Amino acid sequence: MSILDQIIRDKKTEVQLRKSLIPESSLEGFGLFDRPTTSMRNSLKARNTGIIAEHKRRSPSKAIINQKGSVSEIVSGYSKAGAGAISVLTDGKYFGGSLDDLLLARASTSLPLLRKEFIIDAYQILEAKAYGADAILLIAAVLTKEELQSLCSSAHALNLEVLLEVHSKKELEFSLHAGADLIGVNNRNLKTFEVSLDISRELCHLIPDAVGKISESGLGDPMELKELKQLGYEGFLMGETFMKTADPGNALREFLKKTEG
Repeated sequence: MSILDQIIRDKKTEVQLRKSLIPESSLEGFGLFDRPTTSMRNSLKARNTGIIAEHKRRSPSKAIINQKGSVSEIVSGYSKAGAGAISVLTDGKYFGGSLDDLLLARASTSLPLLRKEFIIDAYQILEAKAYGADAILLIAAVLTKEELQSLCSSAHALNLEVLLEVHSKKELEFSLHAGADLIGVNNRNLKTFEVSLDISRELCHLIPDAVGKISESGLGDPMELKELKQLGYEGFLMGETFMKTADPGNALREFLKKTEG
């Protein structure tokens, strides 16, 4: 069984438990549930940096990345440095995150927030809205074509944008009609955790111009972003490059200076 298979197995159990503890009607009563959302895609375009800066404590492939910095300080630092949006990992068992991290991030920035999670159930989309997210991540590798379409519809009904993640031409082809606002090409294979930008280079021309193109993972060289922008990518999801430093916000600031040079 791959790490991804283990994560989804555990996530199914977790979601059922959360449903039993907090019913949907309670989530809909949260103060942030009726908050107007902000378009992540428009924010990325407006700021022109294209960076979706991620709060990420650890991962199955890298173990501990940063357990010291507070969510508020890191998210505020990202915002001041010029991020176009913020991604917050909310998986607890494998990434050390939580919905409370999303809530703290919401209190720390006006930028759009992406709930980075292994979403397999519409209940998790309600959670995302209730805790202040503006967008959700859907992963093609763990969902059927029908599930993708249904979850996209659920997100759009709540005015949440959808970043749909793919890692192959096959995943892209069966995902294109799901109705996602942005397609994210993950340079990291979620089954082997190997990283290669070749997948972003390969798939860029197959993504329709009407859909926002995002390159994810394994990005650390400013020259790579310049190349990917020329290929049509308008956003870049980056976490470890900044989170592995003592001051992620300053690391983002210095990185952006290099992209301008």
